Amino acid sequence: MAFDKYTYRRYNKSMKTEKKDILNRLKRAEGQLRGIQKMIDDDQECIDIVMQLTAVRSSINRTMGLVISQKIRQVMETPLEDQQEQEEKIQEALNLIIKK
Repeated sequence: MAFDKYTYRRYNKSMKTEKKDILNRLKRAEGQLRGIQKMIDDDQECIDIVMQLTAVRSSINRTMGLVISQKIRQVMETPLEDQQEQEEKIQEALNLIIKK
């Protein structure tokens, strides 16, 4: 699939936005994990720590979904000439979802 220069710019801008969103989500999760470490150091209640761990896990799962959907979209929007290889790429992305 060939992109004209306007479509390419829009596509490239979309990819940068998604990348920025994913990195922001990961930084937020990193901050949450640091907070959990402090909670453990401060001997906070187990239930509070588990609740925060659950929130981090949920956030990471959503981020994984974004990464996988981005890969699927990329494969679908820029198909490969080799149909077999295209199918393998799609299956690879789907396998990531199933492993969740």
